[in-house]
Amino acid sequence: MSAGTAVTGGSGRAAVLAGGRERRLYSGAAWSVGSARGPVDRGWLGTRAWDGAELDGEDLWDLASVTKPVVGLVVMALAERGALSLAGTVGALLPRYRDTDKARLTVTELLTHTSGLPGRVPMYRSHPTRESLLTGLGTLPLRAAPGVRVEYSSQGFMLLGLIAEQAGGQGLDALVDELVCAPLGMGNTGFSPGPAARERAVATERCPWRGRTVVGEVHDENAVVLGGIAGHAGLFATLADTERLAVCLAGGALELLRPETFALMTAPHTDGLNLRRALAWQGQDPSGSPVGPSFGPSSYGHTGFTGTSLWIDPGTGRYAVLLTNRVHPARDGDGIVDLRREFHSVGTAHASPRP
Repeated sequence: MSAGTAVTGGSGRAAVLAGGRERRLYSGAAWSVGSARGPVDRGWLGTRAWDGAELDGEDLWDLASVTKPVVGLVVMALAERGALSLAGTVGALLPRYRDTDKARLTVTELLTHTSGLPGRVPMYRSHPTRESLLTGLGTLPLRAAPGVRVEYSSQGFMLLGLIAEQAGGQGLDALVDELVCAPLGMGNTGFSPGPAARERAVATERCPWRGRTVVGEVHDENAVVLGGIAGHAGLFATLADTERLAVCLAGGALELLRPETFALMTAPHTDGLNLRRALAWQGQDPSGSPVGPSFGPSSYGHTGFTGTSLWIDPGTGRYAVLLTNRVHPARDGDGIVDLRREFHSVGTAHASPRP
C-alpha cells in the first residue's frame, strides 16, 4: 500500500485506489462505503500533495460540485418551511434579474439543470469581480428553452445560492451550517477554511490563473471570484463529515427533511429527456453513469471536478463516498472516470440491504 494508508474493512477498494496513486491519478484518496447503519469499509491512502504530508484521516478535501446537492438540501429545507416555492421564478426571487430572460426560470428548472443556462462557462476570465460576474449571469445567453433538455449548469446553481440567501435571510455559509451541517454534527465542513483548517487541506491544482498550487482555497475559479462561497462549488469537508452526510441520506435524511420532501428531491424529474436528474442530484442513467452499472436504477449521487463523489442506492440502502485530488498537480487526464467505476463495482454482490 501507499504512504499514509489506513484501512478498515475489505482491501479491494484500497487496492484499486492504491493503483490509482501508482498511476499518478492523484496523490491521495479517502473512501467510505456502508449503509444507514454506518460504514463497513473506509480508509485513506497517500499524501496531501505529491511532496506533502501523509494523509491521517483528518484531511480537508475540496468537494467541488458535491457542493451542489448540499445547497440543494438547503433549498429543499427552505421550501419545506415555506420560505420559497419550487415553482418560484428567478425574477420573483431575485429582483436584480427581473428584467432579464432569466426571470422566468423556476427553482425546479435550476435544480434539474433544465433551465437552458449553459454550464462550464469560465466567466472569471471576463468578469473578475463578484458584482460583474453576477451581472454577467443576467446576460449569459440561454442555449435552450427551459424544460426541454438537461445541460449541466454551474451557473444555474450560482443563482440557486443567491435564491437561498434571499429566501433564508442569511449568507449561504450560515444556511448550510444551520440546515445541514449542524443537525448532522458536520463540524469540519464549510466554505473558505481558516488558517488552521488550511493546514489540513489536500492540494489541488497548480493553477495557471493564480500562478500557484491551490491548497485550502476553492479550486473552481468562478467560485473564487464569488468570494469562495457559492451555490455550485466551495465546500470543504473531511471524510468523517462526508460519511455522516452519506449515512443520513442512506437512511432517508430524516434529520434534514420530511420523508415526502426527501422523496420528492431524490425522485427522477427528467425522464423522457436526455439525462436523468433529480432535484440537485444526478440520477442513474442506463449508460454512462459515473459509477457504472453497480448501483441500482433508483440510485442518485453527484461527482466533483476535483475527484470527489457521493452516491446513494435506496434499493440496497448503500452509500459510497470517494475523495481524491485528481486535479493535482494538473487537471489534464480522465483516468478518474474508469477508476471511479472500478471503485464502485468492488463488492457489489455483497451490498447490504436497507435496515
